[in-house]
Amino acid sequence: MLDKLKEIETTALAALEKVQDESALEAWRVTYLGRSSALMNLFGALGALSKEERPRLGQAANQVKKALEAAFADRAAALKAAALQRSLAGERLDVTLPGRPLPRGRLHPDTQTLREIYRVFGEMGFQVYRAREVETDEYNYQLLNFPIGHPARDMQDTYFLEAEGRGDNPLLLRTHTSPGQIRSMREFSAMNPADPPPVRIILPGMCYRYEQVTTRHETQFDQVEGLAVGPGITFSDLKGTLADFARRMFGQSVRTRFRASHFPFTEPSAEFDVECFLCGGTGCGVCKGAGWLEIGGCGMVHPVVLQNGGYDPARYTGFAFGLGPQRIAMLRHRIEDIRYFWQNDLRFLEQF
Repeated sequence: MLDKLKEIETTALAALEKVQDESALEAWRVTYLGRSSALMNLFGALGALSKEERPRLGQAANQVKKALEAAFADRAAALKAAALQRSLAGERLDVTLPGRPLPRGRLHPDTQTLREIYRVFGEMGFQVYRAREVETDEYNYQLLNFPIGHPARDMQDTYFLEAEGRGDNPLLLRTHTSPGQIRSMREFSAMNPADPPPVRIILPGMCYRYEQVTTRHETQFDQVEGLAVGPGITFSDLKGTLADFARRMFGQSVRTRFRASHFPFTEPSAEFDVECFLCGGTGCGVCKGAGWLEIGGCGMVHPVVLQNGGYDPARYTGFAFGLGPQRIAMLRHRIEDIRYFWQNDLRFLEQF
């Protein structure tokens, strides 16, 4: 058997010297190191030898196997190096060719508008406060002066998530960012219940309503809620804040107006409009012929809401507003259909 091992090794090494490419090398491996090779068959025959012969012949067979594997690895490395040299000699790289341009990512137009809103209100001293998108009926409606059965709830068709076992307080996707008013006021008032600190924040985030999709309405949309609470805050402060915001966003010559309205969580309440830039105030499909585009609602925080937030309405007043970033972007960039924002059409998005 020792002679047979020596013969296998000699034959295999001689055949390896003649290998000139990777396919021939793989064929050599299968022939001399594969499961059906003569060397592997000898390993299978070791079990028939006596206890005295088995260790000596097994050791010799392992040595032959290791020698062939080492020779195989050396030959593979040599062939790889030779192939690289041939490639370098025959395939020249022209370093003067221009590189392939990589497409640059862009911020979504909605994100751009939100960041501009953050900047403007940040200069006014407002801080960004984040609130949750999955809310309870209590925070989304009841604590904001929308009692169960209130007709104003019909204006906000709601996606309910879980109602079973929760009684009058089901889980839902928030229909507006206003629940953040209660959460923020309670967080601020908890710092010093006897003398709560003033609040001046904006609350951006996604809202969800089951609405008919049109050029002006979507089932999901961003809002930016604003809230200021402190001693002596008046409706004049609210009008001045929003008018200054409009001038900073749209230019010093922008025209704005406030229209009386009703929201359960503010009293008095108003709608905040900006002149339609698409038609210049003459009337178009986006502004429904009015010449004005509503970008938000506002008003003085209702005493009940202040009290639910932990602030004494006898000592504190405040104002709140809610803005639609998509409508603001439509005005700034003359976008005619709000549905473009979520269609992911690169022809639209790459313009920004």
